[in-house]
Amino acid sequence: MKSIVELDVELPRERVATLFADPENSTAWMHDLAKYEPISGQLGAQGFKYRLTPKKGDMVFVATVISNDLPNATSVDLRAARVSVAVTARFIAISPSRSRLVSVEVFTFKGVVGKIMGLFAGGAIRKAHREHMESFKRFAERRGRADTA
Repeated sequence: MKSIVELDVELPRERVATLFADPENSTAWMHDLAKYEPISGQLGAQGFKYRLTPKKGDMVFVATVISNDLPNATSVDLRAARVSVAVTARFIAISPSRSRLVSVEVFTFKGVVGKIMGLFAGGAIRKAHREHMESFKRFAERRGRADTA
């Protein structure tokens, strides 16, 4: 299952890309995330691994940075017990102070139960993806204003 969200952010592309690619910011904009924990590797570098623990439920993800071609794009592979998610974000300069974020998430559900769950969860997954990206936009624009103040 694939979910694509595009939105414009009132910040330069480089700043949007840097804020988005830094997993230490995750808990500031993912409302359902309890904590981020580095596991191995250099922060942001290809192969860097980290854990994302939710506030509710037991779907802990281990993330691996697949590529980091900032300020153009970044890709992360998220793995949990019943699902894998390939996340790719592209950053497009619209003007010197405005950027477009294109976030693509491809979900692969594991096992029979996971695949059945995936059939019914598509709408909720797309909604959560959009909410996360809108939350990131608010976070980035607040942070950008604070950085220039």
